Amino acid sequence: MKHLNKLLVAGMMVMGLSSQAQDSNNKWAIGFGVNAIDYRSSAGGDFMSHFDQPFKVSDNWNILPSVSYINVSRYVGSGFIVGVTGSINQVDKFVVPVAGRTPDKSDYLAVNPGDLMYYGVDATLTYSFMELLKSKVIEPTLSVGGGYTFLGDESYGTVNPGVGLNFWFTENVGLSLLGVYKKSFGDRQYAGTNTPDAPSYTQYSAGLVFKFGAKDTDGDGIYDRDDACPEVAGLKQFNGCPDTDSDGITDASDKCPTIAGPAEFQGCPDTDGDGVADPDDACPTVAGLKQFQGCPDTDGDGITDASDKCPTVAGPASNNGCPLPLDADKDGVPDTEDDCPILAGPASNKGCPEVTEEVVKELRVQARSIFFVTGKATLDAAKPATATSLDAIKEILKNYPNARFEVNGHTDNVGKPAMNKKLSEARAKAVVDALVSRGINPANLTAQGFGDTKPVASNKTAKGKAANRRTEIVYVGGPSGMKVNP
Repeated sequence: MKHLNKLLVAGMMVMGLSSQAQDSNNKWAIGFGVNAIDYRSSAGGDFMSHFDQPFKVSDNWNILPSVSYINVSRYVGSGFIVGVTGSINQVDKFVVPVAGRTPDKSDYLAVNPGDLMYYGVDATLTYSFMELLKSKVIEPTLSVGGGYTFLGDESYGTVNPGVGLNFWFTENVGLSLLGVYKKSFGDRQYAGTNTPDAPSYTQYSAGLVFKFGAKDTDGDGIYDRDDACPEVAGLKQFNGCPDTDSDGITDASDKCPTIAGPAEFQGCPDTDGDGVADPDDACPTVAGLKQFQGCPDTDGDGITDASDKCPTVAGPASNNGCPLPLDADKDGVPDTEDDCPILAGPASNKGCPEVTEEVVKELRVQARSIFFVTGKATLDAAKPATATSLDAIKEILKNYPNARFEVNGHTDNVGKPAMNKKLSEARAKAVVDALVSRGINPANLTAQGFGDTKPVASNKTAKGKAANRRTEIVYVGGPSGMKVNP
């Protein structure tokens, strides 16, 4: 039970700290393995002779064939590590001088002190040369510390200098080799008993060590401590910051983080190759000039094509980029202001010819020669005068592209008024459609039916009824919108 209590004490203490190596990212480490105890150091002689038989394993070493040590450690900075190690062993080999020889001679013998149980708890300060050597695999260490040893019924303190060597298979898993000289200051007994009293000894250990504790919030394989963007997954070459478009510029410095572009444009593309980055280019798909924010000026007149009414012919800004003067119909109205640039007309009518009373009379004459199938809104194709009149009306109207005309339909009083109005509207619409099909702008034409409400002759005679069944074309206005009824 006494031995068990000592083991429990050692086990609880190792939950503190140990002397295995780690770094500023993985600050914690835990290790376990096998330890061996060599009491040659307690057999006398000068100091260096204490270590003259370091590897007489089968003769001098006490080894418990199981996991016999455990340690936990923490990195404290600048290559220093502090920790505590707990170990257990069984001592059946204790080195003493050969009987009759003085302790400073080289003849020694291993004797069994009685299969004594050994327990050790050691606190250590270790310096790692790994950072100094800039190695990721080999890690030499030097350590110093103190501990307490339980050997059989005895217990005593020791001062512990040591040297170690770790081999790291991965960043977090390694093999630890450690040798520690545990110097005690108690008495020794060599003659008359095989039970040592507070002997010094050398302890060797070999085992696995695991580093842990580093934080990688974004899971990009770069620890937060070294990650310039710890909350966003990134790349090692950018210290953990992302480069979404893979253009070699981190997102934080990239004006266009989702679209690849060269560094000269802060990561933005120049689609049209005009030397102006797309975000600064008012015309990103058409090559242009820097002074016009990347927009072209084809005719070189200082007005961008988008604002130039004559983009291929140079002209002053006062004329919207078109050359002066341009007046194709020679009516005194510049083409840029002329609604009818190839038809002469006064400026009061925006350069378009005015509709005269003679024109209105001619339209009235031609409209009376438009005939319909009796009782229907279908143009009577059997009468050639219908097509001839429509063509004549078209020739008149095309000379007045900015004038508006209204086609009016009328009937006699035969039939119900509602039916007559509907028929007159349909006939007016049919005339409009016929003129539109001949090329007249539909915006310049409207249709209206009046039924039998506006007779021009008496409906009591056949001749009067024939006169009342008519189509009229009325001039209703020009650019000013004024209604005109010549």
